[in-house]
Amino acid sequence: MTDDPNSTDPTAAELLDRLEQYYDAVPRSAALVEDFGPLSLFLRNGSGFPYYARPTLGWTGPPATAEDVERVRARQREAEVAEAFEWVAETTPGLRAAVEATGLTAHGHPLMVLVDPAPAGAEQDNTAEAEGHPPLADVRVVGAEDPALAEALAVAYLSFGEPGTAIGTAGPAELAAMTAQLSADGTAARIAQRIRDGLTVVAAAFAPDGTALCGGQHQPVGGVTELVGIGTLPSARRQGLGYAVTAALVADARARGVETVFLSAGDENVARIYGRVGFRTVGTALIAEA
Repeated sequence: MTDDPNSTDPTAAELLDRLEQYYDAVPRSAALVEDFGPLSLFLRNGSGFPYYARPTLGWTGPPATAEDVERVRARQREAEVAEAFEWVAETTPGLRAAVEATGLTAHGHPLMVLVDPAPAGAEQDNTAEAEGHPPLADVRVVGAEDPALAEALAVAYLSFGEPGTAIGTAGPAELAAMTAQLSADGTAARIAQRIRDGLTVVAAAFAPDGTALCGGQHQPVGGVTELVGIGTLPSARRQGLGYAVTAALVADARARGVETVFLSAGDENVARIYGRVGFRTVGTALIAEA
C-alpha cells in the first residue's frame, strides 16, 4: 500500500485480492459450498453461523445478474437460512445493482487494514482516564477451557443488540442471561473447539470483579486474519474497552506471524476508534439481507 517501488508492501489491488482469498477460505472450515456460477453459497454444516453468499473466487465469466441473485435467494429459502450476501464494493462493483434489483438493501461498512502497529503496551484508550473510569483489571486472550469464555462471547451479542458507541441499557443481568443462553445452545462449546483447532482467538477485557465487559475475536488463515465480533457491554461503554481488546487481538495476531490484519467497522464513528489502533480504510464491505 505504497507508491515506493522498492517497498515490499502490497498494492491496493494485491491487498484486496488477498482479502478475497481469505473471505473464501474462512467459511470452508465449517460450511458446505454450493456453486452458482458468479456466486458461491456457503451453508452451515450442522449448527453454528448460518453464513451467506459471496462472489465466486477467481470467477472470469459474466458478472452476476439479478437472476443469479434470485437463484441463490431461492436456495437460501429452501435451506431455511438468511437471504444474505457479503462482498467488497471495489472488488465486485456491479454486484450491488444486481442484489438491490431483487429487493435487498445493501449496507456499506468501512473495510480497514492495519497499517501502523498498535502502540506498545496499549491496553486502554486514554478516554477512560479522562472520563474518570477506573483502570481495567485484566485484558487477556481467553482459552478454550477458560470458564469466562461464554461470558466473553456474550458481551458482543449484547453490544450488537444495541448498536453504536453511546452508553446503553444492557448490563449485568442481561449479561448473565446471554451467557447462560450461549452455554446452553452450544455456541460456547463450538467456539471452544474452534479455539482448540487454531481457527479462532478470543480476547476480552474484565472488570476487577472478573466480569467480562468487552470481547472480540480474530480468525487467522495463513498470513491473514480478520478481527470480528468486537463489542462492549452497552452499560460499560466509553471506557476504552474496545480499544483495549482490539490492541490485544492485534498483538496476538502479530505474535502468530500474521502479516495482514483487517476488519469491517460498523460505521464511521467506530472506524475512528480503530484508526487510533493503526487501521485505515481501504474499501467498503457490503452486506445485504432480506
